[in-house]
Amino acid sequence: MTVSRRNFLQAGGAVALVPAADAAVPAQRTAPSASDAASAPTNERSYRFFTAEEAAFIEAALQRLIPPDALGPSALQAGVPGYVDGQLAGAWGAGERLYRSGPWTPGAATQGYQLPFTPAELFRTALRAIRQQLGGTPFENRSGEEQDAYLTQLQTTARDLGGVPANVFFESLWGMVVEGYFCDPVYGGNRDMAAWKMIGFPGAYGSFYDLVDRHGAAFTAAPRSLAQTGAGHVHVMPDIPATAPQHHHSSGR
Repeated sequence: MTVSRRNFLQAGGAVALVPAADAAVPAQRTAPSASDAASAPTNERSYRFFTAEEAAFIEAALQRLIPPDALGPSALQAGVPGYVDGQLAGAWGAGERLYRSGPWTPGAATQGYQLPFTPAELFRTALRAIRQQLGGTPFENRSGEEQDAYLTQLQTTARDLGGVPANVFFESLWGMVVEGYFCDPVYGGNRDMAAWKMIGFPGAYGSFYDLVDRHGAAFTAAPRSLAQTGAGHVHVMPDIPATAPQHHHSSGR
């Protein structure tokens, strides 16, 4: 039995931040129409990490991974490319909390990430190799069927992308897509909290005091963001610096 991607996302939304390796991509894809892709809103801010060529691949790939349908928006419409871009441009992308001193040897699957690349280096390296390997017709200019086939190759093989195994890159990309689709909108994804509305997640309510005595009653209030004002506006979280602040200690002299 095939499982649609939308059903997978609905079922997994409550635990969307699982490691990417544990979140397999369902086989069935619903191809977006040309009008869907053309009408997909662009991100509210310009990209800070992705170049124009990189952004073209990311937007096209995300539109195939989570296309629009009657239940919810596509990843592109939900602002997921902006979420990915912001993460790569910030402290996480710079490997702020990664161990960076080696040794760099292949590890077992149970040992997790073993490459010397920061997330930003991993994406930049892999995207450069993808552009070179695809040659004259870039990914974003290929048919939906060709795009699906190529994404499946990335997911299921360890082909070399400039030192990055293709499946490691795909796992990283897919993990960020799921995060960006279901994250609090304060981080730039999940535009209009559409993904939360799709799965019935209430979001970040500060207090349920007026509801504690209403036993058996359905909670029907609209979702709320961490950074939502009383008027309903969501303030995107300020940029996170790529390096930790330096603390200068006095020598006592």
